[in-house]
Amino acid sequence: MMRDILFHIKSLIAGHFTVFKHSFKPAVTVEYPDEKPIIPDRFRGKHTFDENACIGCKTCMRVCPASAVEIFKDGNKKTILFDYKKCIFCGNCKYYCPKSAIGMSKQYELATDKVEDLKIEMGKKDNE
Repeated sequence: MMRDILFHIKSLIAGHFTVFKHSFKPAVTVEYPDEKPIIPDRFRGKHTFDENACIGCKTCMRVCPASAVEIFKDGNKKTILFDYKKCIFCGNCKYYCPKSAIGMSKQYELATDKVEDLKIEMGKKDNE
């Protein structure tokens, strides 16, 4: 009985010591959205597409584990459709593209109220 009481008191003191120790360390979080976080160079955010570099090989479609990439080729015009409802931001489309036509930006604020806004088409269209 006495051993249990001493154990609980020791645990209580250790817990208070931990809280006291961490109260003097700087904060790890930032006040988002007032302060923007520092984004590392290798961050995988919203995709970019260089339609001039694209050769239409469709490697990006084949390597995407979520089937979130579709590429359309009509002569020299190429468009790519990224479905962010499916995309897991693995970066396979970027890393396996033989001409580096696909990139990944540092843009991470992709939330929207409209589901149709999550399908983003990039590239040349017929009316351009």
